[in-house]
Amino acid sequence: MQGVYRHDRHDRPVRLGEPMTSLISHVSDTARWVATYRALETESRNPNFRDPYARRLAGERGFAILDALPDGRRWAWPLITRTAVLDEMIQRTISEHQVDTVLNLAAGFDARPWRLPLPSPLNWIDADLPVMLDEKEQVMAGEKPACHYEAVRVDLADPVARAGLFQHIGQSARKALVLTEGLLIYLAPEDVASLARDLALVTPIRWWIMDLASPELLQRMEKNWAPVVRAGNAPFRFGPAENTGFFAPFGWREVEFRSTLAEAVRIKRAFPLGGLVLWLTRFAPPEKREKQRRFSGYALLERT
Repeated sequence: MQGVYRHDRHDRPVRLGEPMTSLISHVSDTARWVATYRALETESRNPNFRDPYARRLAGERGFAILDALPDGRRWAWPLITRTAVLDEMIQRTISEHQVDTVLNLAAGFDARPWRLPLPSPLNWIDADLPVMLDEKEQVMAGEKPACHYEAVRVDLADPVARAGLFQHIGQSARKALVLTEGLLIYLAPEDVASLARDLALVTPIRWWIMDLASPELLQRMEKNWAPVVRAGNAPFRFGPAENTGFFAPFGWREVEFRSTLAEAVRIKRAFPLGGLVLWLTRFAPPEKREKQRRFSGYALLERT
């Protein structure tokens, strides 16, 4: 997790005409960028979710990044879909399995504890770098979360600090769900493996929700956005050919997988002709059809 968490440069004002590679100078800038998509969806005619805090969290800098990205607004659909689908998966998992703790790793500017109708006894723990959580705390000052909320300032790349966080979960939770939204793609495979092992050793942690890329998606993102994210010290790294099978040796099995394109079509946020592309996959051989389905998606894993 070295590349994602060790960068500690502070924010600075956006200057008109500033190159894209200098606009994203810290991983917090990617969190601002993602928040812009939540703001755009919230302000759309028929939103799939509402995040009244997203525009504040994104700030002027977030929208400057969005406008400077090549086709930034055209690529809103997968990130809007991710938010909508993970909202559904989180709420359903909490309800069906009586989850009492959610651990959100590299939480960034996620506002779910404030915007989702979560059970009031639920413990929601955001874990991230101090610079991230300090800023979110300032933006959300005066807002009341729907459940019990805790912000844990931790460098997740530090094995001692991470062990302390997981020990805290082991002692305080009964049934815990881990969320890694927008995190794994930035980690090296060996770091994802280490995280999977560590999570599986924490007895109360039973479920894990994630978004997952394929090698093909990684190549496409590398081609389009690599200079941008590398400038923020966050290159794309993890897109396992085994898909969720990558996690099996570390004690995890797939319970559910949802395809990004299929879900985007369902919630009416796919790119133009996305529905046609999805329909045409029905005529592909089963192996190719499954590969296309897992090009990008969202998974719920259960500890074995």
